[in-house]
Amino acid sequence: MTFISAKSKSREAESHPANDNHLSALADISILEFIVDDDDVADIARRAERLGNAVVIVMALCLIVAPAIYLTLAYGL
Repeated sequence: MTFISAKSKSREAESHPANDNHLSALADISILEFIVDDDDVADIARRAERLGNAVVIVMALCLIVAPAIYLTLAYGL
């Protein structure tokens, strides 16, 4: 006769299935550890700000030029 238990035998961490909820899978790794220098962060922030400014300018130009082209084509013919 085989004994069936509600509790499974404890297994080693390597034999557990991949599960994000498993406590041994949680590592103490922070994204801040990958940032080497504050100059890198400042450079990334400068580039992001320049890109954001360029996107806003292009959007404003499109909002001005697109209706002008539409009106020219609609009433010019």
